Amino acid sequence: MPRPSLQPGNHRMMQTLRRWFDTGADDTGDPSPGQGARVDWARALPFFAMHLACLGVLWVGVSWFAVVVALVLYAVRMFAITGFYHRYFSHRTFRTSRAVQLLFALIGAACVQRGPLWWAAHHRNHHRHADTAADPHSPAVHGFWWSHMGWFLTRERFRTDWSRIPDLAKFPELRWLDRYDIAVPLALAAALYALGEGLERFAPALGTTGPQLLVWGFFVSTVVLFHATVTINSLAHRFGSRRFATRDDSRNNLLLALLTFGEGWHNNHHFFPGSARQGFAWWEVDLTWYGLRAMSALGLVHDLKPVPAWVLARVDAGDKA
Repeated sequence: MPRPSLQPGNHRMMQTLRRWFDTGADDTGDPSPGQGARVDWARALPFFAMHLACLGVLWVGVSWFAVVVALVLYAVRMFAITGFYHRYFSHRTFRTSRAVQLLFALIGAACVQRGPLWWAAHHRNHHRHADTAADPHSPAVHGFWWSHMGWFLTRERFRTDWSRIPDLAKFPELRWLDRYDIAVPLALAAALYALGEGLERFAPALGTTGPQLLVWGFFVSTVVLFHATVTINSLAHRFGSRRFATRDDSRNNLLLALLTFGEGWHNNHHFFPGSARQGFAWWEVDLTWYGLRAMSALGLVHDLKPVPAWVLARVDAGDKA
């Protein structure tokens, strides 16, 4: 029998679903600088739906177990973003095995901040064009809301700039994860729901359910994680101190450093992005650096690139030159 053809309405629905589930990471060509770019609302719909899903707390209630799960998932996934998506994939500030690389690529993908190749390519381009018209999320050029979240909801920014990541594109598992990055968040959401259902049946004293763990562990935790992460785009280029007179407007901000496990020492990072440590002074709390040092002691990562002595000398001297 001949295969039935899709009706126009069904065809449009399939196209929309494909745009949601396929980031188009195999597309070629440089993304445009973003001038005059518009939000692609079909792609943006799942993003806004996640925010609305957080209102589910009004129906599912709260338990100490659900809050702990949300906090743990925030911490583990924030470390995957800061330590691996940023300091490893984007800047190659240390080395690790292919197995550990894949493990933290998977955890990073669970953050719903797309795949590691897209993330690294975008971030490398950001450092090339920081706070210029070609920087897609400069708050000085594009304003707060665009730098915070509008920029990545455009069609241009869904593509991966392969020219920026030849060192990473050779790994087929990373290419698959970049193209189908939604698979990991869906698996996490399903696992949380199943865990909650199981606990409701076998450990009712915990007071949790499948819907409750789904809302707190996935939607609330993920949305808070996202907004904390992107404050480095929108706020760390506007508020804080400037130890180094870099060509961009990056700032050091203690509060943002605490929220993002060390990423708030952003002026330090833009001055010398090649270090695995971003809190250059002893008092600059950098939880990601401490975590990487612990992993190094366990043999999971190695060759952590330190802050050079000449940079530390300028920190000690309070040099702003």
